[in-house]
Amino acid sequence: MNMFFAAIRLALATMIGCCVVYTSMIWGVAQFCFPASANGHLLSDTSGKLIGGWQIAQKFTLDKYFHGRPSAVDYDGMEAGGSNLSSTSLKLRKRAEAIITKYGVGKEHPIPVDLVTASGSGLDPHISLAAACFQIPRIARTRNVSEESIGMLVRKSLSYPGGFITSEPLVNVLELNIKLDQMH
Repeated sequence: MNMFFAAIRLALATMIGCCVVYTSMIWGVAQFCFPASANGHLLSDTSGKLIGGWQIAQKFTLDKYFHGRPSAVDYDGMEAGGSNLSSTSLKLRKRAEAIITKYGVGKEHPIPVDLVTASGSGLDPHISLAAACFQIPRIARTRNVSEESIGMLVRKSLSYPGGFITSEPLVNVLELNIKLDQMH
C-alpha cells in the first residue's frame, strides 16, 4: 500500500511540475522577453480598436485593399489547414481559374503564384513582393492615388522573415492595408 501512495504522490508532483510550474515559467519568460509575440501581435487602429492579428491572414475583398493569398479554410483560425487537394484536382483548378479571371490576367500580365494558391495553413498573412506589386495599379486606380506612392508604401513595408536562409522579401497584408488607410 505504501508503494501505491508513493506512486500517487510522484504522479501528482510530476503533473504539478510539468503542467503548472514549467508552463508558468515559459509563459512568464515569453511575456517578459517577447510580449508582442506571446500575445499574438495584435494590431489596433488609431482609436485603439482591435483590427486583427499580424500573424493570421484576413480576408480583404474590396478593390481599394491589397488581397492576400486564398485560404482553404476561408480565413478561419479555428480550422487552420490546407485543402489537401492534389495538383490534378478539378476543384483546385476551378478555384485557380476563378481567381485568374477575377484579376483579369493574360499572358502579357501573368499573376504571381501566391495570389492563386493557398498556403499550407490557409492563414499565411504575407504575400510576395511580386504579388504586392501586381496589385498596385488596381489600388492606385481605386484610391485615385499615384502608383508611385503606393509602390513606395509597399517598399517601406517589406520584411525579410527568412533572414539569411531565404532572402525573398515579403509583405504583411494587414499591416500594409492599415498603412494604406493611414495615407489619406
